Amino acid sequence: MNLWWIAYFLIVVISIGGLVGTILISRTQDEKYSSSTKENLVRLTSIYAVLIVISLIALALYVYM
Repeated sequence: MNLWWIAYFLIVVISIGGLVGTILISRTQDEKYSSSTKENLVRLTSIYAVLIVISLIALALYVYM
């Protein structure tokens, strides 16, 4: 039974460490972040749009054939 408490304690400590690390990393800011984010968002949106259209066409072909 004591091993379970050690496991729970380690999970809590690692989770808190990950949270603190994430917060510390998020404080650093990249000057080009907003422009690169906008470009990536446009690129990903266009990829998803093309994939959705292709998927709908493939589904229609599958259903009707």
